[in-house]
Amino acid sequence: MRHRVVASALVACFGLAAAACGSSGTPPASGPNHGEARRALATRSAEARAAARRHGAFGAGCAKVPATGPGSLTAMASVPFATAAARTPLLHDFSRAVKAAGLTSMLNSAKAITVFAPDNAAFIALGKGNVATLTATRSDLTKVLEYHVVSGRHTPAQLASHRHLTTLRGTVIIPAKSHKIYEVNSVEITCGNIQTANATVYIVSSIIVPLP
Repeated sequence: MRHRVVASALVACFGLAAAACGSSGTPPASGPNHGEARRALATRSAEARAAARRHGAFGAGCAKVPATGPGSLTAMASVPFATAAARTPLLHDFSRAVKAAGLTSMLNSAKAITVFAPDNAAFIALGKGNVATLTATRSDLTKVLEYHVVSGRHTPAQLASHRHLTTLRGTVIIPAKSHKIYEVNSVEITCGNIQTANATVYIVSSIIVPLP
């Protein structure tokens, strides 16, 4: 029964993605400045990876987190989760979903939580052709988002133990580690162990759904 409830809630999230993903992405560089743009991107990625190592974060996706500024790991550590997500380029669509569901205050005031936050690409992958009228179904959207939040701060070592975690919805998700790859419900963690003032954050590559 719970699996059906969460599955139907994802339909509302599909509608949200259709509205939210239109402005995502950056057009590829072209013309004589293409090489310069690529070098600048490589430099930013290298700086971001170095920043991730300093903060104990891991994963290839950390190369896309700004090394400095409001969306950087240093800045995120000083503010609560919802505020940090709103300032992080990788989580703009997730932040919009949190706001639409009315969860900003709850996620900012929580004492200690772990959030498995889908990145922008996860929302884009849902597609634009979904029913937009379900976007405003706050209760269903809340169910989807709360399935990505767990009470307490959980370390990478705890995730690697494969111990089941209970979400704010009262449902179970299963973290795992295979070689160097961390997953939750078979969804890859692309940048993990990010610290905010009240949360440990793991950015994931897809919307998490219950395992069969």
